[in-house]
Amino acid sequence: MATWTFRTPTVDEGPAGLDPLFHRLKLARGITILEGPPGTYRAVRFPTQDEQFASAPALYMGGHEYVVDDATKAALIAGGVGVTTGNFTLIS
Repeated sequence: MATWTFRTPTVDEGPAGLDPLFHRLKLARGITILEGPPGTYRAVRFPTQDEQFASAPALYMGGHEYVVDDATKAALIAGGVGVTTGNFTLIS
């Protein structure tokens, strides 16, 4: 069984401001992936504390890397939340 590094999906957004120069600067912001109910996933930009700790059996906080197995990789890709094979790097 292979082991993978999973990096959550990102969205490019710029800082707030009226200066036109701010419209050129884009930063990648991580999207959090929550599991729940088991086997289903949803993407959340700004998860609440209740979503993070109480109701989600699995939480993949945006902007972080996680080590997952083949089954979790397949479930995340099939979950329909913007996760693709590009979000994974083979470890072993």
